[in-house]
Amino acid sequence: MKVRINSQCMGDRNCNHLCPEVFEYDEDQLLSIVKFDEIPEKYHDLVRQAAAECVPQAIEIEE
Repeated sequence: MKVRINSQCMGDRNCNHLCPEVFEYDEDQLLSIVKFDEIPEKYHDLVRQAAAECVPQAIEIEE
């Protein structure tokens, strides 16, 4: 699984709170970033949940 944050990110940090192992907040850019190129399998369900709960739909998942 690969994940990216698109330009719709509002920087509300919901994904960071839900799955801090994968998502990190960039204070300079004021948006969330993904820590991995390839998401470890143990985080797949949390990443899917973060994408589903992302109001602006900024989390894009490639299975």
